Amino acid sequence: MQVTLKDFTKAFDDLVVIDKMNLTVKDGEMLALLGPSGCGKSTTLFAICGIHRINGGQILFGDRDVGELPSQKRNVGVVFQNYALYPHLTVFDNIAFPLSVRGDSEQAIDRDVRAMAALTHIEDLLHRRPSQLSGGQQQRVALARALVRKPDVLLLDEPLANLDAKLRLEMRSEIRRIQLETGITAILVTHDQVEAMSMCDRIAIMNKGEILQVATPTEMYRAPVNKFVAGFLGNPPIVMLEGKAEAGRFAINGVSLPLPARLASTPEGTSISLGIRPEHFGREGAEAISGVVSFVEPQGRETLFDVTIAQGVVLRSIQPVRSDIALGSSVSWVLDTEHLLPFDANGQVL
Repeated sequence: MQVTLKDFTKAFDDLVVIDKMNLTVKDGEMLALLGPSGCGKSTTLFAICGIHRINGGQILFGDRDVGELPSQKRNVGVVFQNYALYPHLTVFDNIAFPLSVRGDSEQAIDRDVRAMAALTHIEDLLHRRPSQLSGGQQQRVALARALVRKPDVLLLDEPLANLDAKLRLEMRSEIRRIQLETGITAILVTHDQVEAMSMCDRIAIMNKGEILQVATPTEMYRAPVNKFVAGFLGNPPIVMLEGKAEAGRFAINGVSLPLPARLASTPEGTSISLGIRPEHFGREGAEAISGVVSFVEPQGRETLFDVTIAQGVVLRSIQPVRSDIALGSSVSWVLDTEHLLPFDANGQVL
């Protein structure tokens, strides 16, 4: 089921938080609404499921405008951050609840609940109550309950926020597996870039109620449209330097760095923000940059280095584990010129 937002607007009293947003979620894809707290991603999700009434525009499921329909008539499945399970009901009855409300027969309910429990790998938990489950098990129950009614759209609101790191990793792959197996259209709300990039076909990155870019994770990482997107994606984060064009290069604090070849004719004195990702310094490239290692952070199979190349100018490099480089070492490492990310004075990519 394709989901389309056309000029979607949402206000709370006199405060307009989303103004004429347009977005299409393709049939069968999983799309992430990614952004910082307060950017409007959960508000958008709640409007799609019917918790929030819209103030303008349309919400289309296929060709059907559901913008004015109550949530129970939209056929959506929702998984919340806090799971929202009924504590007095067993796992079976929690999953069965939407089917019971719909009036399905006992035989159909039993069949559908057990099929969904098998899909989410909780067949042996059906007799338990939520208080007897781990966080990951509760999340599986919430997911099964959302899917058992065969919704047109699955909505996930920060579904992994309350899980520990190991469980988050496990549930990322499980939710993605189930979404692919069912072929359901899904929208994930998250502030975690790793969740968005690992689970979703495309990402819509938001800030201040506006969608800045919609792209696949790889496209967005490699070709961000502005500084905000470039800075929001990437771990370790991108280094952003502020300088000016000088003789076809980038000048900052007495240091000259290369620019991508396409910017060789940039007018002198043009303000430029130059983004350099850690994997593009110290591994391969056309020009060597010298400096002193000012920070070393072992990360198991890799090591993160900060290299000071001038007063207040620090580049970051992530490399396979190295025992030959220590704090204070002088290094001369190459810079991958063509993968640098330059932005203009307004923060837009050049």
